[in-house]
Amino acid sequence: MTATDTFQTEWQDWRTAREAALADPHGWLSLTALHWLDEHPTGFEEVPGLWHVDGDTVVHSGTPAAAVLNPVEGAPGERVELGDRVAEVIRRTGRFAVRIHDPKAPALAAFTGIPTYDADPAWVVVGRFEAFPDSRTVTTGAVVDGLEHHHNAVGTVTFEWDGSEHTLVVFGDGSGPTRVLFTDATSGVTTYPAARILHLAAPAADGTVVLDFTRAENLPCAFTDAATCPIAPADNRLPFAVEAGERNPRLEVTA
Repeated sequence: MTATDTFQTEWQDWRTAREAALADPHGWLSLTALHWLDEHPTGFEEVPGLWHVDGDTVVHSGTPAAAVLNPVEGAPGERVELGDRVAEVIRRTGRFAVRIHDPKAPALAAFTGIPTYDADPAWVVVGRFEAFPDSRTVTTGAVVDGLEHHHNAVGTVTFEWDGSEHTLVVFGDGSGPTRVLFTDATSGVTTYPAARILHLAAPAADGTVVLDFTRAENLPCAFTDAATCPIAPADNRLPFAVEAGERNPRLEVTA
């Protein structure tokens, strides 16, 4: 098997695993609604019971699954199973919401795969990671007006493309995997406009790190309006077209 064959096989394995995860019965494609909460107990037609905010918690009442929930700001929500549906309670910019996962969601039933560019090994580039002396917080907007995301930035990665150097801010928790959120000249044209995400392997001892743009992923908001994804930070807006990785699935549906 040639190096090109190995690259294509590994890329296809990544794509298969990625699509299988997205097709989870209670995953992102199962989202059918996003309801913002306040102090008044409110019911929603998709699930039984009532929901309201009480200080820094959300109270669910009126069902055997009644509970007091403590979702963490910016993190995946706390889940309540209600029949075959799941209510996920989230906290975003100090506000609380419940979003509904339905295994019979139309988007899940219609899912046939994620549109991508062809996998071209030319889009696998080597960069140089430089850690910040101390991590810093980078604040970005979100696809939902009025929300903010606060990212832990651990350093930068610099790479060369078409004779010019480009630098991206890298996010992570300081001890594990890192990632970049970026846009480029395809954003809003053939790829989702808010951002794509690229997961990075750990840098080598000399600081070199591989950026495999053929594995650039859509954020959940590319697939559902019930997500609250961040937009890319201003420093991570590449001026050239990254014709690699996942394309905008909404364009494929409406084309």
